[in-house]
Amino acid sequence: MPNPNPEALAFLLSRRSTPAKTLTAPVPDRAALRPILEAAARSPDHGKLEPWRFIVLERGALERLAAAVPARGAALGIESEKIDKMQSQFAQADLAVAVVARPQSVAKVPEIEQILSAGAVCTAMLNAALASGWGANWLSGWASHDPGFAQTELGLAEGEFIAGLIHIGTPRNAPPERPRPDLDAITTWLDA
Repeated sequence: MPNPNPEALAFLLSRRSTPAKTLTAPVPDRAALRPILEAAARSPDHGKLEPWRFIVLERGALERLAAAVPARGAALGIESEKIDKMQSQFAQADLAVAVVARPQSVAKVPEIEQILSAGAVCTAMLNAALASGWGANWLSGWASHDPGFAQTELGLAEGEFIAGLIHIGTPRNAPPERPRPDLDAITTWLDA
């Protein structure tokens, strides 16, 4: 017999990400961030490999990343608009957590399952931040997908990559509602 948790289900059915550019200080301090990280770390993890880790980016680190974006973007030939957008993502943030995927070579657990686990961590962290009363948004961008930037600026090892940047802060206003998928259009029921 199921043991429902209607409050948790109601939260999941009504949750909305907060646009990162509308987040401001205050942000969670280390004590407030810890349970959010703990909730994220409880994500499904076949083989108990922990194929992910966290880098908490506080204000000073975000300013340093913002300053590094233009030169790296120019070296890669990125369009100036995309460089500006990526730089703003770091410059306007007060706190972000980089979820670093670190798939391991394990015969029992395919790499794709480990990568999907890192994505589940991003979702769990986003929802834990929202459930804690903060605004939060999961972003990425060209710099987070560039191994050179990630290794030089964030110290990622060979084979690691950023699964997501979870921005967390105080929302300036309620996040906008958006159209949701048509469940009937995306669901197939098989009974045999």
